[in-house]
Amino acid sequence: MEHWWQKVVVYQIYPRSFQDSDGDGIGDLKGIISRLDYLEKLGIGALWISPIYQSPNIDNGYDISDYESILTEFGSMADMENLIDEASKRSIRIILDLVVNHTSDQHKWFVEARKSKDNPYRDFYIWNDPINGTPPNKLASLFGGSAWKFDTKTQQYYLHLFSENQPDLNWKNPKLREHIYNMMDFWINKGIGGFRMDVIDLIGKIPENEITANGPKLHNYLQEMNYRTFRDKNLLTVGETWGATPEIAKLFSSPKRNELSMVFQFEHIALDEINGKTKWESRPLQVKELKQVFSKWQIDLKDDGWNSLFWNNHDLPRIVSRWGNDNIYHTKSAKLLAILLHCMKGTPYIYQGEEIGMTNHTVSDISEVNDIESINMYNERLLEGLPKEILIDKINTKGRDNARTPMQWDNTLNSGFSTGDPWIAVNRNYKKINVANALKDSESIFYTYQKLIQLRKEQPILTFGSYQLLDGTEDEVFSYIRHYNEIQWLVVANFSNIPHSFTYPEVHLGEVIISNLATDINRKNTIELAPWDAFVVEIGG
Repeated sequence: MEHWWQKVVVYQIYPRSFQDSDGDGIGDLKGIISRLDYLEKLGIGALWISPIYQSPNIDNGYDISDYESILTEFGSMADMENLIDEASKRSIRIILDLVVNHTSDQHKWFVEARKSKDNPYRDFYIWNDPINGTPPNKLASLFGGSAWKFDTKTQQYYLHLFSENQPDLNWKNPKLREHIYNMMDFWINKGIGGFRMDVIDLIGKIPENEITANGPKLHNYLQEMNYRTFRDKNLLTVGETWGATPEIAKLFSSPKRNELSMVFQFEHIALDEINGKTKWESRPLQVKELKQVFSKWQIDLKDDGWNSLFWNNHDLPRIVSRWGNDNIYHTKSAKLLAILLHCMKGTPYIYQGEEIGMTNHTVSDISEVNDIESINMYNERLLEGLPKEILIDKINTKGRDNARTPMQWDNTLNSGFSTGDPWIAVNRNYKKINVANALKDSESIFYTYQKLIQLRKEQPILTFGSYQLLDGTEDEVFSYIRHYNEIQWLVVANFSNIPHSFTYPEVHLGEVIISNLATDINRKNTIELAPWDAFVVEIGG
């Protein structure tokens, strides 16, 4: 069975940083509405919007205090309904961020829960007694320190896998689950196109056994959620699953299991971490490892699941700075990254600004940093004796603020994002890298993305074709073949700053589908690929 979400490209918006309409320096819903024509021109079919709910913003909206209200800074519920309607007129569906592993500590459920041990909402969260005056166990917060916070009023600890202001919900409680499903129905009835489910693999946790991801009841909960809310609504549902393997992903996304459309897996994203310790310990990307990981996911899922394809999101540094070359080969490497990813099987996701090649934004002092994760890491490691310069370099390389600087629309004040003081600094290169410049240049990164999106709508080979990695290439040459019925496309990419040779398979080279080369491809048997060359060509026997 075909689904609409198999043929579209999804665009992610981080609303605080996309477009400000009222001059307060914070992006908002009216700002998004004002840019829908741009998104329609790009060709996207769905818009994933990071949380827009009422929140104290300890973690930039991922700490929700009211799921059925809009954060005042972003606008009103009428604005949200208008956005859904205006997007629909342009054949764009709205995908909302569903954050149901935890809430804000200011959510009414938690405000009630901490009043007493016998409060009706107490069991909506996870509480445990101290052990000899210390936390119940050694579970650590992903933001640093213990995952347990002592509550002086009731003399118990509550669990928070993220900040202490984000208490974890207790999915064992059927009343809690019913509240969540009612909230999901509230949004489904407003006409949204689906949900991106934040850290959804954590909801089955068994904290007393120190099990956080992929707990034994996880899939029971998701099947219940599916049945109770979106099973017959034709929605896109994508789960954020940091620890997923292809076999685990099949449990989430196999059509016969009635759970989710797909998951975000992050195996490729961890390839530049040293021994997978933490994201802050980096090493250069090994392209041969990237080929292995992507190919494993392309082949192993087959028709038993569905891939999501992405380089960037609101938590990750800009891919052209991370694995491309944001200096000498900025445009060319950004196009290669687009071509390589978008020609695979799965649903591609573009993060705002990726389509114009936005880059990381460097800072020189911790006072310039907004992200709670980066600040916590800095303070913890400063106490351990690490020099400030090394810590700032880590933040400049991997910090989440890199993805959260304002969208670069033009070369006017604040890059056209706001007439006021932006909540976070604009990248200093906005006068060069911006939408206005991209739209004027027919060879810009934008038009490569636009063409890739159009190809996916028109060419079934991108949606349904099989995938075969081309073996025997040099380590930094990533080449694969897509095959559908009698059609075959060869994708070739020199993922490096140096030339590499490439030998074509024994096939006839036909039409060039898309490329980042200034001229036609070289059709000799063995060719020299220039740095960051990428092209797709139809082939035959």
